[in-house]
Amino acid sequence: MRKLSSWFCLLLVIAAQLTALPLYADELAKPLARVELSDGDSFVFLGDSITHQCLYTQYVEDFLYTRMPAMRLKTHNSGVGGAKAWDALERFDADVAAYKPKYVSVLLGMNDGRYQPYDEETFRTYHQDTLKVVQQIQEIGAVPILMTPTMFDSRAARIRMNPNRPHPPERLELYNSVMSYYGAWLREVAVESGHGFVDMFSPLNNITLQERKTDANFTVIADAVHPDAPGQVIMAVAMIEGMGLQGPLSSIRITLPTKGEPKGAATGGKLTELTWEDEKLFFTWTADGLPWVLPQEAQLGAKLTKLGHRFSREALEIHGLPAGKYKLVIDGVEAGTYPAAAFERHIELQENAKTPQYQQALTVANLNKERNDGPVKSMRNEWRVFQGYARTKAELAASPDNQGLQNRVAELASQVEGLGARVKEHEAAAKVIEDKIFEMNQPQPRRFELIPVKD
Repeated sequence: MRKLSSWFCLLLVIAAQLTALPLYADELAKPLARVELSDGDSFVFLGDSITHQCLYTQYVEDFLYTRMPAMRLKTHNSGVGGAKAWDALERFDADVAAYKPKYVSVLLGMNDGRYQPYDEETFRTYHQDTLKVVQQIQEIGAVPILMTPTMFDSRAARIRMNPNRPHPPERLELYNSVMSYYGAWLREVAVESGHGFVDMFSPLNNITLQERKTDANFTVIADAVHPDAPGQVIMAVAMIEGMGLQGPLSSIRITLPTKGEPKGAATGGKLTELTWEDEKLFFTWTADGLPWVLPQEAQLGAKLTKLGHRFSREALEIHGLPAGKYKLVIDGVEAGTYPAAAFERHIELQENAKTPQYQQALTVANLNKERNDGPVKSMRNEWRVFQGYARTKAELAASPDNQGLQNRVAELASQVEGLGARVKEHEAAAKVIEDKIFEMNQPQPRRFELIPVKD
C-alpha cells in the first residue's frame, strides 16, 4: 500500500507540472519571423566595440536605404567599445530609449565573458544584466532582437600573438566555446519569449572553417575579436536573414512572339514602353529599389556570402530572341554583350558595376560610409567617455573613501559635461549626409535597349 501511495504522489507531482505548461501550441511564444518596418520607424543597434566599429550596422543601413527607399527609416548606432551588458543599462535611457525604437538589436557578450574559460559567476552576471536589458527594451514598447556573440578567432590570436604578452592557453582553447554557450542561451531566451534572434556566431565560424580548407591562414577577424569589413558583411547578411528581409530585388521576363506584340511580366518594379522592332528590344524599367551594393573594402565579404545573388538578384529573362549576340544598353551605358541563350536562361545585373543602378547604389553606400566614419563614430566616442565615467563612479560607490577614485570621477565628470549637446551636434552632421542619401536612393526610370551585334 505504501508503494502504491508513493506512486500516486509522484503522479500528482507530474500532473501538477504538466498543468503548468501550455496545453496548446497556439499558447507558445513564436519567435519574431520578420521585422515589419514603416515610414518613420526607428531601429537601434545596441552593442559593444563590434557595433562601435560602425560596419555591420552600416551595411544593414545600406540594405534598408536601397531596398526600402520609399521609407524614411531612422537608425541609431548604440555601440561602445569595451561594453558589457551592465554598461548598456547605464546609458540605456539616453542612448536607446530616447530614440523611440520599434526594434532594438542587442550584440553583447564578448566582453562579458572576460576572455577566460567558462565561469559560472561571470555567466550569472551576464545572464542577469542581459535579462534586464531585454526587460528595459520591452518596457519602452520595443521588440528585442537578440544576437549571439561573434567568433573569437583563436588561430588569428596565435598568428598575431606578441611573445612578450602571450594569450593564456585556456583562452585560446576555450573562449570561442564560451561565446558559443552564451549564444545558445540567448537563442533559448529568444525562442521561449518570442523575441527576434540572429545567429552571428555560426556563419563566421562556418565560413572561416570552409576557407581554411584552402588557406590555413584565412581569417576575417585579424585581431581575434573585431571582425574586419568582410567579416562584418557576414554579420550584416546574418542580420538581414535573421530579420526575415532576404529575397531578390527584381525579375523581368519578356516573351517575343513570332507575330504580334511582345509580352512582359515583372516583379519588384514597373515595366513600360515595351517594343520589339527590327530585332531590337526597348523597354523602360522603374524598380522599387536598388541593388545592395557595399564599399570596396567589403567586397570580399559580399563574395563569401554570395550576397548579390541571395539578397539582391536583378534578373532579366528574354525568350524568343533570334540566335546571336546582343548588346545590353541601359540609359546609354553599355552593360555587356550576351548570347541569346544567356537571356533565355536569365542574366543577373545586381553585381554589374557598369549599370546606372549599381553606380547609384554605390553612391548611397559611399555616402553612408562617410556618415559612419565621421559623425556617427564621433558620437560613439563621446559615449565611450561616459562609459568610463559610469564605471569609475560605480567603483567609487563601493569604495567611497578612495581619494584616487574621487579625483578620477571628478576628472571624468568634467569630460562628460556637455555630452548631450555634443551628441546632438554629431547627429545634426549625420543628418546632413543622411538627407543626401535619401535624395540619392530613389530609383529612376531606366531605359533598356537590346541591340543585335553583327559579326
